[in-house]
Amino acid sequence: MTNNVKKALSLLIAVFPALFFSQEIKKLTASEVAELAIQNHQQLKVTEQNIGIAKQNTNVAKLQKLPTVTASTSQFYLGDAVAIDKDFSNSTTIPMPHYGSSYAVQASQLIFKGGLVNKSIEMAELREQLSELDLEKNKQDVKLLVISNYLDIYKILNQQQVFENNKKLAQERLKNIQKFYQQGMLTRNEVIRAELAIKNLDQGILTLANNRKILNYNLNIALGLPPDTEIIPIENIENKESGIGLDYYMSLAHESNPLMKSVKTNIDVADKNIEIIKTDKMPTVAGFGGYTLQRPVTTRNPVLDMYSGGWQTGVSISYNIDNLYKTKEKVKLGELQKNQANDAMTLTAQNIDMMVNAAYVKHQESIQQAEILNDAKKLAEENYKITEAKYLNQLAVQAEMIDAQNQKLQSELDYANAEINVLYQYYNLLKSTGTL
Repeated sequence: MTNNVKKALSLLIAVFPALFFSQEIKKLTASEVAELAIQNHQQLKVTEQNIGIAKQNTNVAKLQKLPTVTASTSQFYLGDAVAIDKDFSNSTTIPMPHYGSSYAVQASQLIFKGGLVNKSIEMAELREQLSELDLEKNKQDVKLLVISNYLDIYKILNQQQVFENNKKLAQERLKNIQKFYQQGMLTRNEVIRAELAIKNLDQGILTLANNRKILNYNLNIALGLPPDTEIIPIENIENKESGIGLDYYMSLAHESNPLMKSVKTNIDVADKNIEIIKTDKMPTVAGFGGYTLQRPVTTRNPVLDMYSGGWQTGVSISYNIDNLYKTKEKVKLGELQKNQANDAMTLTAQNIDMMVNAAYVKHQESIQQAEILNDAKKLAEENYKITEAKYLNQLAVQAEMIDAQNQKLQSELDYANAEINVLYQYYNLLKSTGTL
């Protein structure tokens, strides 16, 4: 490649970078991130399969309403019959047609079993509801996970901005120090200290950039985006619903949390199970009908090598007598399981109350922490300006200047993190209520 071609290619890359790099920049809010996760997260696709399985189980249960139909045939070899006197003294061989066959069609329909079929279908539908609630719970978990990663990227961007701003200040300070050094007012070690401070900032910037790459890649996978997509958070950093009281969130959680709905449905499952067990006390009534065709006719002598056909229809009634004493124990087991489901609901309600209370307190704390750290940031900035003025007037040493810079940097980082933490604690509070 000639130098002219290289120069032309370099110019094209500089002017039209999109022609050579396919990286897409995507600006997203937290709600948009959550929606993409619902559409594309692989964990949710796996859980959705459970709903399909549960629905198919319901369809299978409904098949019990249909009649049972069987068709059968047999082809056989029929040996000669032997007639023997009752004292076994004589025997006579009776020739038989050797080829035999039979054909039959039978149908039966359950008429009554204490509502067993309908109750089995209702049980399958309850299990379908449980699978849907399990998906809803997983959606809440996935939303908080991706929003957490999203906010971590947001936090890193803020931290990068803080580092870059402080690096600019450090570079300005280095220029002043070099002037003082050239004038013989400072020693070489003062210049070295200023240069080391910039190197430390560069190291922090590098670490943040790599952490952002990792989070960005992971979030792209979770959202179903191309791996090289650059995600830019644009969520508004404001206190959200900070004035709503704890009672509101408690009530919301008891109404909306999928865990609470699941334990309530489990009680319905236990009730339905008891109803199904009690159907064992009922007789089984079924209708049946069929037609049979058989050859040869062996009910007469001599045997006829002909087909004999006949049909039948009727009603059958059966009852397992042992259910009189077995069902009682099964019902007792079902009632114990229902008591357990009731206790589980109480326990779940208590756990949800504790979870919501903790999330609410932490959300309020994050708001107060942000206010405190904002005040600390302002004080650190003021201290930096005072120390810088003293240093430029030879009233403070380099160590004091670096200490003031470190305090300023740390206070700005703490405040940047606190702003994002307010958002995270708010979304965590929503997740505790099941309404994220």
